[in-house]
Amino acid sequence: MLHRPVNSTHQDTLPPEFRSPAEFVADSLAFLRRHFSIVVLTCSSALGVALLYLIMATPTFTARAQLIVDSKAVAADPASVSTVVESQIAVLKSEGIARTVVAKLGLAEDPEFSGGMVRRLRGSASRLLGWSKQETNSDVTPYSLYTFERRLSAKRAGLTYIVDLAFDSSDPERAAQILNTIVDTYIATQMDAKYKWGLQNEKWVKDRVNELSSQALAAKKAVADFNKNRNDIANSAAAKADTASSQLNARTQGELEASADAAARAYDNFLRMLRHMDAMQQQSALVFEARLLTEVSSPFTASWPKPTVVLGMAIIGGMLLGIAIGMLRDLLDRGRAPARWPGATASGGAAVVPGLKANSSKPYFDGAFKVDKQHPYKEANPD
Repeated sequence: MLHRPVNSTHQDTLPPEFRSPAEFVADSLAFLRRHFSIVVLTCSSALGVALLYLIMATPTFTARAQLIVDSKAVAADPASVSTVVESQIAVLKSEGIARTVVAKLGLAEDPEFSGGMVRRLRGSASRLLGWSKQETNSDVTPYSLYTFERRLSAKRAGLTYIVDLAFDSSDPERAAQILNTIVDTYIATQMDAKYKWGLQNEKWVKDRVNELSSQALAAKKAVADFNKNRNDIANSAAAKADTASSQLNARTQGELEASADAAARAYDNFLRMLRHMDAMQQQSALVFEARLLTEVSSPFTASWPKPTVVLGMAIIGGMLLGIAIGMLRDLLDRGRAPARWPGATASGGAAVVPGLKANSSKPYFDGAFKVDKQHPYKEANPD
């Protein structure tokens, strides 16, 4: 009679949710020991690529400044403040400011903003094929505007009236120069807009004053002319006997005097309002629309690439890649493992072939034991 061992389920065949933390840690350490060489190889490769990137990459320098907008323009409620600040940020990042700065500094001819020879050849080919049209303004090109707007950053500092400005360039001096020009252009644009608004307002005020003054003078002249004509008519004998004509003249006289008084009052009220507006404008003229809190200076260190960040990402990425390759190898090995014998138990344990000696190594992931082929078949003890 052949001896058959009792069926039992090995711990490695248990689902992961039934394993203890100690077993999970042990399995993880065993996994790392088996694939340690792969992880080291992937980490070394990733570090090599990162070092090559740090050597070949063009450093980027960021010039920074802080700008405060007019804090007395509106009431101090959060919604109004947010509207004012966001509006000024939109002006700073507008195409008008970008065009002025690009044209003033000649950035369209700078390889950093023009795209270099490759970009020019591509543009020439595109125009020859009819995909784009000839640029009429050589001082400002669409690509230079796109590069300029992409490198400019403007955002609000918390809930304040302060705007944080930043500009990226491969040259630290160039970055500071461009950011200074942006700030100067913005302030000049605001002052010019205020001046033009003042001229338009002044012209409107003058036209309105002349109009009201003419109306008042015309009404007074109409009253004076009517009184003169009435006196001339009153001296005639026929007018004295005409009562109806006298009543009509009296009513007309009242209408003309009321119209003259209304025109005079409108003229006086407008002058008083104009004096009040002038006083308010003189008080607010001393308040700057915008000013720099921190002067623009050339950056000393590159903002990108940062060696610590690049090398750290390379190490983490190399480790993850090595672990993924190790897991893939385990899955492939599991797919090549021998199938279970038909005598497998319902509990998941693998059946043992009579007369075969099992190897002392760990079972496969599917619970089947590897057979030691070096030993011949042996019958079990009859006991």
